[in-house]
Amino acid sequence: MAIPQKNDILPEIVFSAGDAAHTKRVQRMVGDGVLRRIYSGVYTSVLDLPLESVVLRNWGEIAGHLLPGGVVSFRSAREGRPVDGRLYITRGRTPRTIEMPGLNIRVIPGKGAVAEGPVQDAPYKSLFMASEVRWLLENMAAGKGVAERVLSREEVECYLDRVLLLRGELRLNELRDNCRQLAERLDLQKAFGRLDKTMGALLGTHEARRLRSHQALARAAGKPYDPERIELFDALFAYLKSNAMPRIADRAATGQALETFAFYEAYFSNYIEGTTFLVAEAEQIIFEGKVIPNRAEDSHDIKGTFDAASRAPWRNAPARDAESFLAWLKSVNALVMQSRPEKHPGEWKDTANQVGSTLFVLPELVPGTLREGYERVRALDDPFARALMTMFVVAEVHPFIDGNGRTARLAMNAELSAAGLSRIIVPTVYREDYLLPLKSLSNSRDSVPYLRAMMRIQAWTAAFDYTRARHVVGADLKACNAFEEEADRFRLIFPEAIQDGEN
Repeated sequence: MAIPQKNDILPEIVFSAGDAAHTKRVQRMVGDGVLRRIYSGVYTSVLDLPLESVVLRNWGEIAGHLLPGGVVSFRSAREGRPVDGRLYITRGRTPRTIEMPGLNIRVIPGKGAVAEGPVQDAPYKSLFMASEVRWLLENMAAGKGVAERVLSREEVECYLDRVLLLRGELRLNELRDNCRQLAERLDLQKAFGRLDKTMGALLGTHEARRLRSHQALARAAGKPYDPERIELFDALFAYLKSNAMPRIADRAATGQALETFAFYEAYFSNYIEGTTFLVAEAEQIIFEGKVIPNRAEDSHDIKGTFDAASRAPWRNAPARDAESFLAWLKSVNALVMQSRPEKHPGEWKDTANQVGSTLFVLPELVPGTLREGYERVRALDDPFARALMTMFVVAEVHPFIDGNGRTARLAMNAELSAAGLSRIIVPTVYREDYLLPLKSLSNSRDSVPYLRAMMRIQAWTAAFDYTRARHVVGADLKACNAFEEEADRFRLIFPEAIQDGEN
């Protein structure tokens, strides 16, 4: 690299290589305090920052200078960068280690870059980045001293499971064939043998007992799940497990209070999903059996939600094992959506669904992801925590073509009722306060707004006297802005705040 002349801006990394005059200029700049030495022949013009950070952000340029033509290999190729300060490069015939601040380069003897044929290593600065086929073979290596530079068998299995999910069996088999051909070229036949058996186990053509990862074993058992959603579930699980939860007793567990509560629960749960009625119309549907003209399906939706909120087993008998959980969800969705045969009520979705930019769990992963989610539900000992975990699992999986939000909230409330705790109503005015924390949790794994929002709305829900006449409760809800749609103009008010104002 040429040394800039006076008044030019020096690059971060400067190499001392080439003619003697060039080397002398570099040494003079080091003596003048303009450059710092990183490694033999490698210098930086950055004087105030730690050398470790300078080296790591320029690792490609440095490694390419020291080991031109080398192939970034093994676990480094999978990540496309150094991992834990280590970089593995295949080059030449002699193993060696290059140590510098923040970076330890391990040179592994082996064949150079593959530049011909259908599978090629990609040029990267003065290096090459191992192809997917190559790094898969390399990471199936075994033997003394190999473990530190290869991915765990579980990591390889999870990657292959993802390939199978996203590309399908045909592409996985194509990948397998490419691995077989490249193994011959790189003398990695033993590694291919192990990789071949792993791929076969995922495809069902080899014994599944060879697999190690939970994800791959689930796939081989016909119960594949979405690993990214499981990471989300684990984040919420850990947060719920580590925080104290409220215990607000159910004040509407029997008689008229139960009926009134279930009515408003069904009314708002449908309203939030776009099935809107006047309160008087909803009362006619539920208590008089009326079907609103030209809205038969909508009428049955709200009646089905009311039935699930007021009758056992949907109201207060949640599942206690994973398979029963799946059956319970199908049952309640079938009840709520029974008038919409085109939505296949009570059946898992057969096409992918999404809201905005959020793509929910793919159809083939629905049962397995729900099972894994339920294991987190069951592992929580606090009923409020179980309820929130249940609702998030169902909402995040979105297992049905329609009715997912209503099903998720009914599943949450069943957990609360089973423990004698107050169910939760999400009024119209609180819609954004309810949905935005769910979105934040889904996109950013931030559980704090979700727990805060649900604690608040449960406290609000429990603050009303549901033993009073239904129209009186409705008036109280109206006074608290429950029915307002313009959240930017109205806020949720607790009934005691109104009472204090009257006094």
